[in-house]
Amino acid sequence: MSPIQLVIFDMAGTTIKDQHEVEKCFKVASEFTGLKVSDERILALQGYSKKYVFQLLWTEMLGENHPELKEMIEVSYDYFCHVLETYYQETDILPTEGCLEMFDFLKEQKIRIALTTGFYRKVVNIILGKLGWLQGLNENYLSISGDSVIDLSIASDEVAKGRPEPQMIEKAMNILKVSDPQHVINIGDTPSDLKSGIRAGVLMSLGVTNGTHSRQQLSIHRNDGLLNNVLELKDIIANLESNTKPRIEEPLKLSKMRFLF
Repeated sequence: MSPIQLVIFDMAGTTIKDQHEVEKCFKVASEFTGLKVSDERILALQGYSKKYVFQLLWTEMLGENHPELKEMIEVSYDYFCHVLETYYQETDILPTEGCLEMFDFLKEQKIRIALTTGFYRKVVNIILGKLGWLQGLNENYLSISGDSVIDLSIASDEVAKGRPEPQMIEKAMNILKVSDPQHVINIGDTPSDLKSGIRAGVLMSLGVTNGTHSRQQLSIHRNDGLLNNVLELKDIIANLESNTKPRIEEPLKLSKMRFLF
């Protein structure tokens, strides 16, 4: 029996192909509403709740006591939502390389699959619906059929605090009745994905380098290993099952130092 009971995946850039569309939508909304922000800053904040990002950036630009701060946050966020929803409604959505094969492997091993994301529920449902991944999920986005592609979906607006806080991971564990985070692997393509896994105390918080961030960009953040794609997780789990220490290319030396930052 596998020591892993649950694998938690990010969506855009990890399980869903991403060509920096989210950053582009964010850039459009920022420029349209007068928010000045660099492309590098937008990329660095990928994976966080989008409303939180606008709150952070507008506060940096105007100051936390500015009388129009709350209004500008809402204006930018609302326009971003419009741009993002339109994009996903009109664009083909595809899983990342090896994603479906990885899901099949986890199903065979009776390991649960949860998706977490910085997106809010409306966008999540657009994406999952176009992929057919909503089939078999109930009104709480929990698998009830036994043959659904995923077991659970959690959006950032369904917890008090999104990434890098661990609340989405903790909620997934609670719903799927996994009590020990050492039976959980978290995997994503952004620094905030890695941080949330580390803060949750999971067995491994892994990064994939074929999403929004490169190996070089992720390597400076604490992690338990960087993978070329999600399918490489298959060998890691197989090694864990055989009590063999996983071999992961270029793990960060300080990855086991689990403290908040």
